[in-house]
Amino acid sequence: MRILLLLSFAWTTALTSATAYAQQAPAEVGGAHGMVALGAGVVPEFDGAGDVRPFPFATADIRWRGVNFQLRGNGARVDLVSDPRFAAGPVIGPRLPRQDVDGRLGRLPEIGTAVEAGGFVGYRIGGNAQGQGGVQLELSVVHDVSDTHDGLLATASASYAAVQRSDLFLSFDLRTTWADAKYTRTYFGIDAGGAAASGLAPYRPGSGLRDVGGGVTAGYWFDRHLGVIAHASAGYLVGDAADSPVTREGSRWQPIAGLMLAYRF
Repeated sequence: MRILLLLSFAWTTALTSATAYAQQAPAEVGGAHGMVALGAGVVPEFDGAGDVRPFPFATADIRWRGVNFQLRGNGARVDLVSDPRFAAGPVIGPRLPRQDVDGRLGRLPEIGTAVEAGGFVGYRIGGNAQGQGGVQLELSVVHDVSDTHDGLLATASASYAAVQRSDLFLSFDLRTTWADAKYTRTYFGIDAGGAAASGLAPYRPGSGLRDVGGGVTAGYWFDRHLGVIAHASAGYLVGDAADSPVTREGSRWQPIAGLMLAYRF
């Protein structure tokens, strides 16, 4: 089960550049076409962790009858708007659990896998016909539907398509996430029982900005079908999340990196 959840855990804007070129391979008229990619990478063990874990990367962008089915960002989503600049639709994805942790954090209550669902909206500004030079702005809002943290998170991101060619793409992105108190108290709070068990100070965080971050995504197509995609990014915890004893035991830096083999059709 955890492997299936990890397959859907990818990065915030890893497909922003790749999407435009997923459509350049030949496809039957009216048939599905797009891109799928598989690979490996590393992500933080849990929110606020100081260590990373290896995991399988999987991402996809498939268009069928004017609808885009995407595995990207923090899960799966569907772009219901058939428009080259505007995008909107539902999104769903997991948040990794905090389990089997070493040290004092391991004495805190374990947190299971959360499932978050909501929606996103995006708009591309500028850029040529292939998207080069364009800036993609996006906002997503998700709420926990699994009763794990019952919180709300909103993520704003901007991605710049520096290079968009038929054989090469390169993009840079920035992002920030706001989280409510239910989320921050679940992942970064410590109640009296947790403090007594772990030796860490009690901590009751509130809502606010959780992090800021950025990254780079690059890809190269060897031919019309086969290519490779690489991504590296890092988030930096701020506000109440940064001040938590959980983060002090772990790290404010939350890196993600991966390499995938891609196929477009």
